[in-house]
Amino acid sequence: MKSSAEKILVVDDEASIRRILETRLAMIGYDVVTASNGEEALTVFRSCSPDLVVLDVMMPKLDGYGVCQELRKESDIPIILLTALSDVADRITGLELGADDYIVKPFSPKELEARIRSILRRRVSKTNSRGFPSSGVIQADTLKIDTNKRQVYRGNDKIRLTGVEYSLLELLISNSGKSFSRKEILQQVWGYSAEQNADTRVVDVHISRLRSKLEKDPDNPEYILTSRGSGYLFQRISTTDHE
Repeated sequence: MKSSAEKILVVDDEASIRRILETRLAMIGYDVVTASNGEEALTVFRSCSPDLVVLDVMMPKLDGYGVCQELRKESDIPIILLTALSDVADRITGLELGADDYIVKPFSPKELEARIRSILRRRVSKTNSRGFPSSGVIQADTLKIDTNKRQVYRGNDKIRLTGVEYSLLELLISNSGKSFSRKEILQQVWGYSAEQNADTRVVDVHISRLRSKLEKDPDNPEYILTSRGSGYLFQRISTTDHE
């Protein structure tokens, strides 16, 4: 295995699941570390700096929600939740706490592997092919988006976004004035199709998170607008807004 292999932290209190995921992910080239509970997960995370966390929700000592909260205080690392919870509201809780995606148990390991590949590929992708200005900088009122560095600022203050949040913003702002349906956003940003309407709630939660970080008044957004009956769009940016 290459020393530059991306590192995945798998956190689950079921030893069988840890073994299966560790074996399968290692076979496709990832460096895998594991933890059996929430407290151990935080210790391992801080000692080995993984590139992505696969995180079970129902665990002893500290559940996945608690781990997610703690990780978001110090890192923008991609987080995929594993949840056996059937209530959509419970799954959404994890997204509101900062998870990038969730997958419901029992799940197909191949599906999880596809989600991991999609998130990590998006995290390192460079997307100046979208027709951004050569400087890579887009200005929208007080917001400044540096598409080369994948960073966002309000004035001189850097706004911390997760990789998924940035990719969602980039999709909308690079097509300013164009409305995208939730299903289109899910396909283009997360890389998979919605099998049922509940799946598109992932998009709604991330839009809400983006608004809370970008908008002066998230309840009355000026940048990320809702297109009635369609989806979401970023306010149209004139050519003078591009530096």
